[in-house]
Amino acid sequence: MEKKHLLRQLQSLRQRLHEMAEARGSLTDPAVLAISEEADQLIVALQQIQRTEFELSAHRDKS
Repeated sequence: MEKKHLLRQLQSLRQRLHEMAEARGSLTDPAVLAISEEADQLIVALQQIQRTEFELSAHRDKS
């Protein structure tokens, strides 16, 4: 997935997470946890993209 798209999705999830936690009054509510887990998956995907970008950049610098 494209990095910008993932970042937009993550921002949207952060907003939903905040709203859901406020509405439910708990960070351990199952609905809040589900959104949090979805955000965690996006964060991991973004970290993988950044790692790949870094490795490609380092490889280019060596050439």
